[in-house]
Amino acid sequence: MIIERRMTRNPVTASPEMSVAEASALMKREKVHRLPVLDKDRKLVGIISEKDILYASPSPVSTLSIHEMAYLLSQLTVKKLMTRDVVTITKDTTVEEAARLMVDQDLSSLPVLEDGKLLGIISKSDLFKILLELFGARHYGVRMSFLVEDKPGAIAEISNILAANGVDIIAFGTFMGTDSSNAVCTIKMQGISIGQAVELVKPLVMEVLDVREV
Repeated sequence: MIIERRMTRNPVTASPEMSVAEASALMKREKVHRLPVLDKDRKLVGIISEKDILYASPSPVSTLSIHEMAYLLSQLTVKKLMTRDVVTITKDTTVEEAARLMVDQDLSSLPVLEDGKLLGIISKSDLFKILLELFGARHYGVRMSFLVEDKPGAIAEISNILAANGVDIIAFGTFMGTDSSNAVCTIKMQGISIGQAVELVKPLVMEVLDVREV
């Protein structure tokens, strides 16, 4: 899956000259946690987040009054707080590559650009929604995790026997095992009981790690 299919299009943005107070109010109003910053030519020049504003706000133990603190924030502009070296992706970037970038560089979002223009933005929240889909979390059924030998045909054998017994596979994910010789698989199924699932799958795997109805 590519980012174009899952990004938020036409995200709310800020300008470099916008006050930090205005940016903060805009985030609260639009229920977002960050704003791409665009110049007058609609080119991306930075990004500002709630965290940036929080760090710039006077300490709660400050001797300044609320009105004085509000005044200071109203005088501080977005361009003074925004992150300028923004990591970006294109609409053709894969979802997994975007996730890798976010994890490896500790990012909460990635602006999506085309010819320097902002097309959209993808956030960790968007990736969490994809994760829910990958695990079939919004569908009720039998969820089973098991350890399987990492060899060609191992997963196909399990899928074939389930299909032969009329089981509907909602989701199937493969993850790192205990070492390079095996893998952990998680499967979500409908049309089968826990007992039947164990009976069918257990002979084909190294170990059943967990099974439950969710």
